[in-house]
Amino acid sequence: MRIGHGYDAHRFCTDKPLVLGGVTVESDEGLLAHSDGDVLLHALMDALLGAAGERDIGYQFPPSDNAYKNIDSRILLREVAAILERKNLTVEYADMTIVAQKPKLSPYIEDIRTSVADVLDIPRERVNVKATTEEKMGFTGRGEGISAHAVCLLAE
Repeated sequence: MRIGHGYDAHRFCTDKPLVLGGVTVESDEGLLAHSDGDVLLHALMDALLGAAGERDIGYQFPPSDNAYKNIDSRILLREVAAILERKNLTVEYADMTIVAQKPKLSPYIEDIRTSVADVLDIPRERVNVKATTEEKMGFTGRGEGISAHAVCLLAE
């Protein structure tokens, strides 16, 4: 068994939709990033890559490469899944936490779980997603952006 942890954070911007876990969330602000800014999938990919003993997503999909400009992070997650497959690793479980003061995410959690499970081609029961606030402390608490943590368990 292999364990991985990932973390990512992005600030809000007004010229992009908000996408979390491959699901578009109703919001006046999206997340500033070279890709679509899906902070949750970015954290998950780093967790998966870490558990596989690979370098992070910035190395795998450099922001200096225009091929990744505004790319759907689900495409990148599929590429990470292919790396795992080549190494004979399977995703046993993924647990993620979104840290955001806004918007309210509870209506989207189940759709996000389904989205992630579909991209990874694993049972939905092997994916968990939670959302929390920071009680108005720090950059997420002040509504400046969103962060996410992910842990995963891989099997050889």
